Amino acid sequence: MHNKNVFDISGKIVDLRKGEIFSGVVSVEDDKIVAVRESDYVEDQYILPGLIDSHVHIESSMLIPSEFARLAVVHGTVATVSDPHEIANVLGIDGVKYMIKNGRKVPFKFYFGASSCVPATPFETSGAVLGPQEIAELLAMDEIKYLSEMMNFPGVLSGDKEVMEKIAIARKYGKPVDGHAPGLKGEEARKYIEAGITTDHECFTMEEALDKIKYGMKIQIREGSAAKNFEALVGLLKTHPDKVLFCSDDKHPNDLVKGHINQLVKRALGKGYDPLTVLRSTILNPIDHYGLDVGLLQPGDDADFMVVDNLNDFNVLSTYIEGVRVAENGESLIGSVSETEPNAFHAEPLHPDDIAVEAKGADIHVMEALDGQLITNDLILKAKTEAGKVVPDTERDILKIVVLNRYAAAKPAVAFIRNFNFKRGAIASTVAHDSHNIIAVGCSDEEIVRAVNLVVEARGGISLVDGAGEHVLPLPVAGLMATNNGFEIAAAYDKMDKLAKGLGSRLNAPYMTLSFMALLVIPYLKLSDKGLFDGNKFAFTDLFKD
Repeated sequence: MHNKNVFDISGKIVDLRKGEIFSGVVSVEDDKIVAVRESDYVEDQYILPGLIDSHVHIESSMLIPSEFARLAVVHGTVATVSDPHEIANVLGIDGVKYMIKNGRKVPFKFYFGASSCVPATPFETSGAVLGPQEIAELLAMDEIKYLSEMMNFPGVLSGDKEVMEKIAIARKYGKPVDGHAPGLKGEEARKYIEAGITTDHECFTMEEALDKIKYGMKIQIREGSAAKNFEALVGLLKTHPDKVLFCSDDKHPNDLVKGHINQLVKRALGKGYDPLTVLRSTILNPIDHYGLDVGLLQPGDDADFMVVDNLNDFNVLSTYIEGVRVAENGESLIGSVSETEPNAFHAEPLHPDDIAVEAKGADIHVMEALDGQLITNDLILKAKTEAGKVVPDTERDILKIVVLNRYAAAKPAVAFIRNFNFKRGAIASTVAHDSHNIIAVGCSDEEIVRAVNLVVEARGGISLVDGAGEHVLPLPVAGLMATNNGFEIAAAYDKMDKLAKGLGSRLNAPYMTLSFMALLVIPYLKLSDKGLFDGNKFAFTDLFKD
């Protein structure tokens, strides 16, 4: 006989639809809320709808969706609006379907999008291409809720045929289109938004955010492991709370263990913002914008909610999804599931001669990584040369950066970068947005090559070389994710992160920062597997200054 899941829970109830907080009791039967009634005698706790990450790449956690869920529910998260862009660049539609299928194996609400820019640009090698035909196949699926971030904003502005076709397909299916247009303002912002693009998570100034809101866009305030825009944009809660959503975009596993969207809620509450305003932006706005079937503590809703001690400390006591208690007192109650490990990996080992750079001029373009930002600067600096070759200069913090095609045997692309501050050693990774070729940075050709070859041998992962020491964290699913226990992966990644900082880096997240150094759609200077790229001119550029 079927045992019904029937229970009552009492406390101060946060009703985001009505915009009120009252003492009461929530009655749950199976996966639904059957009644909400006021009562004077309730437990000293707050019951509120579960939190939603309105834009995240699950793959950046290095965990498959089922393991991501195990970590996220501890922090009161019940749903994510997820762009499977990373795995789509490696494995195409099959990769997206893998994420959906795996996510269904656990009690958590994953809402995936159809990745609009695979590959992100024609200036790099990816493992797959999603054209209009593939986008139409995905958007026809009930599980696909939206067209993911339209990073090709120059294509939107110029009316590119394929770009406009993808947007038209989303409109045909009545599904929203996510944006990605860092720095876009004024007339260009208006044109981009009028093409049908509804959100942006790339704003890094209040001026830019207000400009985009003026033309009808919603702003996702992002605070992830690398890009941190919360402090710059949180003031929107005062002026435009109905236009604000919260997101992480990219969250590394060691950070996800510590917290998720709950951290942003807590910070906003700490700044004195009204709890109902903060929670409506965090929960109600994404539900209404994307049409998510996440419960809001109304009779007939799915029983998706969290319990916190109070609205100041915001300590998560428990989390429920469809009536199932999935976390309690900091412990996940979701079990691990067994999963397959699809991949696409055909890179060959390197030799130090492969990354040698002939000195063809005195001055070189050097990428400057910026902590907490995806953008880089383009510096012109004097090259250090030895025996006719340009070499890393640790004293001036000019290190060598390499990107190697992972989908076919090819020559690596080589450039120079500042702000990693390594005094010795090298790191490498197959997490390299957006095509996920192998990317490495280091102090000598020999160490860089060793770091690259460690991930070639593992067929994907992150590595570190320090003298005789070699370390690797394998990521067998598409070279992006591991299938084993997420808490263990978080600890292993934390160790790699500390080792990277031990080489001298002062970056908040060296591996995360490295992963964005091949992201051509973010200015100003980046490196793809095909060469050095000027994000302003949207064209390749020479290493040596003319």
